[in-house]
Amino acid sequence: MVSVVNTVDTAHEDMIHDAQMDYYGTKLATCSSDRSVKVFDVKNGQQTLLADLREHDGPVWQLAWAHPMFGNLLASCGYDRKVIIWKETSGQWAKVHEYDQHDSSVNSVMWAPHEFGLVLACGSSDGCISVLSSTGDGTWDSKKITNAHTIGCNAVTWAPAVVPGSLIDQPSSPRPQLVKRLASGGCDNLVKIWKEEDGQWIEEQKLEAHSDWVRDVAWAPSIGLPKSIIASCSQDCRVIIWTNDGSSNTWQSKVLHKFNDVVWHVSWSVTGNILAVSGGDNKVSLWKESLEGQWVCVSDVNKGQGQVLEGEPQAA
Repeated sequence: MVSVVNTVDTAHEDMIHDAQMDYYGTKLATCSSDRSVKVFDVKNGQQTLLADLREHDGPVWQLAWAHPMFGNLLASCGYDRKVIIWKETSGQWAKVHEYDQHDSSVNSVMWAPHEFGLVLACGSSDGCISVLSSTGDGTWDSKKITNAHTIGCNAVTWAPAVVPGSLIDQPSSPRPQLVKRLASGGCDNLVKIWKEEDGQWIEEQKLEAHSDWVRDVAWAPSIGLPKSIIASCSQDCRVIIWTNDGSSNTWQSKVLHKFNDVVWHVSWSVTGNILAVSGGDNKVSLWKESLEGQWVCVSDVNKGQGQVLEGEPQAA
């Protein structure tokens, strides 16, 4: 059963493009075409505006909270080609870093798993992916993957900081080295997987199945089972689930569903077994894999409504 717990009046003056809860679920950050980023306290069903941050010069597309071990840190990206990192110190929010080395709109930002340190991936319409990192001393380094996607990169997502299969490895076996990996989706209809080797990012895999722009990619959380899972969604109205069983470098694709409109976003639950899908039909649907390996819709919620419309009880 899906229900609306709370609604927040953001007082944004234009379309909201992203809304992200922090790690503890007590703060909400929103961003909009009105060029602002807002941070709210949303404890106990109340909402309090904590900050109205205005350093972007155009629509702000996406936000990402860093892990709380680094403090209250928020990244934003926008049409103005900028990535801005904000930090709360003694209740006051301020800009601590601005990255402006992209030649076009920056569409996606995502922090790496905290085990890798303070590392941020950024995908841009200039076709490049930037990886920013800091040791926490206030200085930031950047590496760029050039020509990652022709025409542009729309989304980036990090692989979990868990070696596939580590949960069932023998305790006596040597622990494999943890490798930084990320996946990206672009206007070339491709999903690409990148890995860091000797300080450089190289293309490890190219996943082809979509017939139009890939709008979002999401790497599923993992507890260390051999299987790796990535979800992607596209302008072609399809969501595709990519799986790697851990025995080889081959990824299998399976169409989760063909929707009636463009699909904008895919997002996994913390446990990695439920996928939320939202698109141009103004619906959010939740999907779960059955024991038979079929993906079934467990709830289907219209914009602004909280009741389940077409739940399939066998999948619950």
